[in-house]
Amino acid sequence: MKKILIVTDLDGTLIDSRSYSFTAARPALKLIRELKIPLIFCSSKSRAEIEVYRKKLKNHHPFISENGGGIFIPHEYFSFPVNAERHGEYNRIILGRPYDEIRNQFMALREKMEVKVKGFGDMNAKEIARLTGLTTTEAVLAGKRDFAEPFIFQDETDAAFLQSIEQAGLHWTQGLLYHIMGNHDKGQAFDMLKAFYQQAGGILQTIGLGDSLNDLPLLKRMDHPVLIRHENGHHDTRIKIPALLKTESSGSAGWNEAVMFLLKEILSGN
Repeated sequence: MKKILIVTDLDGTLIDSRSYSFTAARPALKLIRELKIPLIFCSSKSRAEIEVYRKKLKNHHPFISENGGGIFIPHEYFSFPVNAERHGEYNRIILGRPYDEIRNQFMALREKMEVKVKGFGDMNAKEIARLTGLTTTEAVLAGKRDFAEPFIFQDETDAAFLQSIEQAGLHWTQGLLYHIMGNHDKGQAFDMLKAFYQQAGGILQTIGLGDSLNDLPLLKRMDHPVLIRHENGHHDTRIKIPALLKTESSGSAGWNEAVMFLLKEILSGN
């Protein structure tokens, strides 16, 4: 049997979008640990935010931050050297542009286009907390950006502003919030990480879970792509790929539903 690798978004997927709870996913998380399947977090969250959930879930595997801006691999996780810079307790691979550069571009485009948009760099921790439902402490971590600027439109979404981001040689995507970033995405980052797993142990069978547009590049690369239902009862209609499994439940309950089903199918040889 091929080795299994599970890659997951966090907000709105493994973690409920407003309560930030993963309680309903505990049965599947327990099974994943018992089967010793690597669980890779691949999120728009900052490194500091992801580290909190790694500790809560006792997860010691590599992770991908800020929509593919950075790949973080614990030292000596693989038995062979990884071509990456040392960054604290990790080997870090950078695909994104520095946050200060992204932030400056964001402000320049905002001024040029005269659009009412507001980024995390314009907000203090209390404002970020009110916007996201995070605690103030969590909001401080959310504001520690390395590669991307989350932002909101203060009026209606302005398509011209989004287009101007692309014309400036940058990229935008959307999860719970909009994000402006360099020319990278979750799928590109996963490709690099997957190559290390293949080098370490051969052919993989991949399960990927997400709920929003920023997950599309990742889900396209999965053997078993899963789209989690939003709390409003709908799925993101922009995600249309073959073999897509759509959950009946939202958030962590939907995550648990999909992972339990797929592992049963894979392990039984179906």
